[in-house]
Amino acid sequence: MASRQQLTEQDVTEKQPEAISDEAMGPAVLASAASVGLSLYYYFIRGDRQLGTFVGLWPPTILAFASYFNQRKMRRQLETLTQPGTKIREAFDSMMGNR
Repeated sequence: MASRQQLTEQDVTEKQPEAISDEAMGPAVLASAASVGLSLYYYFIRGDRQLGTFVGLWPPTILAFASYFNQRKMRRQLETLTQPGTKIREAFDSMMGNR
């Protein structure tokens, strides 16, 4: 029976890196694009420039939060792959399969 570390490595390596990033950033990109559209609506169509500018500041904040949570997720995955006391190089080698 495979250990927990081996199962976690298999789960992580089966996914393509593009799929992991798309999975993590998908809703944030949609929310920030919607915020840009809403900002343009308020600024040009409704004529409320102050509200349009305020809503236009939301996309960087949304993307920053998404990036933060994505980094936390990657850190948790790295911590589950490594055992206490291992070096970072050994952890990356075990993730890449270069033992």
